[in-house]
Amino acid sequence: MESSNVLWLQGSTMEDTRIISELSEQVKKLPFSAFLFEYANGVSTISLDLSHAPSAWVRTVVYFSLAPTLFTGQIDSLIVYDMFDRVEGNVPPEGKFRNATIVSLSGNQNLCRGVLELRLKPCFLQPEGISRKKLVIGVSIGTSLLLLLFITSVSLCWFKRRKKKNTNEATPSTLGDFHEMISYGDLRNATDGFSSSNLIGSGSFGTVFKAFLPAENKVVAVKVLNMQRRGAMRSFMAECESLKDIRHRNLVKLLTACSSIDFQGNEFRALIYEYMLNGSLDMWLHPKEMEEISRPSRTLTLLERLNIAIDVASILEYLHLHCHEAIAHCDLKPSNVLLDDDLAAHVSDFGLARILLKFDQEAFINQLSSAGVRGSIGYAAPEYAMGGEISVHGDVYSFGILIFEMFSGKRPTDEMFGGDLTLRSCIRSALPEQVLDVADESVLHNSLRIGFAVAACLNQVLEVGLGCSEESPANRLEMSENLNQGEVLQNQKRS
Repeated sequence: MESSNVLWLQGSTMEDTRIISELSEQVKKLPFSAFLFEYANGVSTISLDLSHAPSAWVRTVVYFSLAPTLFTGQIDSLIVYDMFDRVEGNVPPEGKFRNATIVSLSGNQNLCRGVLELRLKPCFLQPEGISRKKLVIGVSIGTSLLLLLFITSVSLCWFKRRKKKNTNEATPSTLGDFHEMISYGDLRNATDGFSSSNLIGSGSFGTVFKAFLPAENKVVAVKVLNMQRRGAMRSFMAECESLKDIRHRNLVKLLTACSSIDFQGNEFRALIYEYMLNGSLDMWLHPKEMEEISRPSRTLTLLERLNIAIDVASILEYLHLHCHEAIAHCDLKPSNVLLDDDLAAHVSDFGLARILLKFDQEAFINQLSSAGVRGSIGYAAPEYAMGGEISVHGDVYSFGILIFEMFSGKRPTDEMFGGDLTLRSCIRSALPEQVLDVADESVLHNSLRIGFAVAACLNQVLEVGLGCSEESPANRLEMSENLNQGEVLQNQKRS
């Protein structure tokens, strides 16, 4: 049934399925504003798409006793009197549907919008003029952009992690090698707020304090790095890297480290060592330069000095020849030689140490190196002043100067030296006949009293110093030779 503004559909069964397609075709052609459908005793579902109707129409559907019916598309006006029907569509909040008391939509779960009293779910309305195809294209483009953003983010994260990994490989962090770390607060308490009364000494990159750790009931030495000093962080890393795997009786043991923030928010680094009761060799060789309260009660004997020299030679030979990779200390001097309760020597301060890798890892070495810092004046090998490469031969040179200072009592930087006159040239010109003229007076006094053949011993020891301090690195003695000669002298004096 058709009229100018009504389509009437009536039947008794659903067996003739052609009615569905015919109905849809009729809807597309109708130039009217209302449709009426009635289909009694049906058992199937009618699926009717109203989306093809022109947007200018006001679509109204009124139906009675319909079989389960499925409408798709926008329905601008709908009155339902059968609560068992199934309808999809957008219920307008105006017109007949404004009064919820005359509209019954029970059982139609797929309806949306409408006035609040109808209690329908909200629905997504496709804007007029936008086709499904355009919507799909828009969604596809949006999804593609999100996927591209995700891939870009993942790539950036991967790149940053790889860069960080490469940096860590170039400058390895060794703090993880220490089983127990210590906090800034613990160190502050252990040193009474880094009090000057606990100050042991200071160096190029830090200050050393005496500290008491109550938890361990132990006295330790805390080296606090001056992080404002250029190269301090490299010094910290070099010391950790050099000492983490080394075990030797003549090495100051590194107990743990602290990498933290102080109470002012500044970066804080410290190294915790075993405490050496008798201080440094420097204070024993030059007691007059020390405050009276810190001054040793006596001077070192010739035999004690010889024993200390052998201890130092022993650790240097180990570093140069017996470590997994050769290590050059690069800053050997009396203040870096510490003495324990028995006056046995322990070498400390590896802040300038270099691991001399046998394979090419120049980047790592450069990270640990501090430009222009290659030892202390008077003790550093002459080739370092000319930009020469770091080597174990530089340590041998420093050991030779150390021997001169130990047995002459003169620093290489003493004001008496200048121009062509150096500590080495002074000793070389005195050997062998005038060796007693350049010897430390305290050595002569103690040795004569005991009855040592002082001149012969001094000549042999100082000859070792001359062999170590040759101008050319290739002409210097090896540490194994120095150790052997020292042990021979030691045995002679003990017999």
